[in-house]
Amino acid sequence: MIDSLLLFFFGVVAGFSGSIVGLGGGFIVVPTLAFLRPDLVPSHITATSMAVLLFNSISSTLAYTRQKRIDFTAGAAFAAASIPGSIIGALAAEHMSGKGFFVGFGCFLIFISLFLVFKPKNPLKLGLPVTVRRSFVDAIGTRFEYEYNLWLGVVISFFVGFLASLLGIGGGSLLVPTMTLLLLFPPHIAAATSMFTIFLTAIVSTGTYWVRGDIEWWLVLFLAPGAFIGGQLGARVAAKLPAKLILRILSAMLIIVALRLITK
Repeated sequence: MIDSLLLFFFGVVAGFSGSIVGLGGGFIVVPTLAFLRPDLVPSHITATSMAVLLFNSISSTLAYTRQKRIDFTAGAAFAAASIPGSIIGALAAEHMSGKGFFVGFGCFLIFISLFLVFKPKNPLKLGLPVTVRRSFVDAIGTRFEYEYNLWLGVVISFFVGFLASLLGIGGGSLLVPTMTLLLLFPPHIAAATSMFTIFLTAIVSTGTYWVRGDIEWWLVLFLAPGAFIGGQLGARVAAKLPAKLILRILSAMLIIVALRLITK
């Protein structure tokens, strides 16, 4: 009973924290499973995390759709490139050793935590030609105007899909920085579009893991409802509040978790 409540609680935390910044909740689910179920092999941890992420991304996508902040054209294009990478990542996860997985994931968490706190304030100018220009108004009347190079996003999305599926994290932790710093997306649009892209990619990744029999569905049973609820809450908070304090607290927590994983 206690384990079930813990899984539900961490599902809410994962869904909320992942949705509020568009990262997806895998960076919370994977360490949670590693600590609560140390008997699980890495491939089952990543598979279960991806299944939970699917429910989280469904919830967040529904909420962001109501807010009219998803760039569906960009999200579909990025997902089309991420999906092949996610299939390869799911297949490669079978060959990861336990110690290598935890050290690699711990280093990844440290990178994400440092990015959340020290990310550049201004976009990076690469001098690439603009291929897409967008202008639209969200549900509360805010107008967003931006332009980007679609092909850069497509190329990066392939590698994002691979790493996301390999580690079971969802691609937002790599896609959101790419969209905001390199493709010049407004942060709110990047977070919303990222969750839509994760949703499309997670369908394929989860399906691949399901066919292979790697998903621990009884864990998903308790994590997924929490992730769905957390996704709704995170999307609502993201629309109303600056997330600086939340990001700093989350960053500190990630570093602690990362060090624990590395020394596991």
